[in-house]
Amino acid sequence: MNKTCKFCWALSALLIVGIAAMAYMFVIRGNVTASDDGRTSILLSAGERDLVLTEMRGFLEAVEVITVAISEKDMAAVASSAHDVGMANARGVPASLMGKLPLDFKSLGSATHKAFDALAVEAQDMGDEQLVLSKLGNLMSNCTTCHAAFRFDIEDEK
Repeated sequence: MNKTCKFCWALSALLIVGIAAMAYMFVIRGNVTASDDGRTSILLSAGERDLVLTEMRGFLEAVEVITVAISEKDMAAVASSAHDVGMANARGVPASLMGKLPLDFKSLGSATHKAFDALAVEAQDMGDEQLVLSKLGNLMSNCTTCHAAFRFDIEDEK
């Protein structure tokens, strides 16, 4: 092997390692640190934190509407509210924010949006209040799991 070929292989290996490290940081790990309460602290800017918390409040507001609608046997309202916070609502999150979120958080968030979509379909197609209520209870376990595992802190802006 000549020197040029060895250099190309070394450069290729270095690039692959760099890409793998970046993928780990931005896709899997995120911008996190341990917190004093045992949860994973996700470090975000103030605006990013507000965006995520607004989305979470949207989940909670949807659960409130869904719970009342189930009690009133209004499956159309259940379907509408659940659909409003489904996967269509997850679009448009800035890539810079997605890079700061750890994979476990992103997975839970995606599963929660999908569960709301499934709840909307169930309410619309089947209309079985007990089944919808059971699915809502299962969906809420995503919320409690997430809140038990993660918290948001403002990153140092240097």
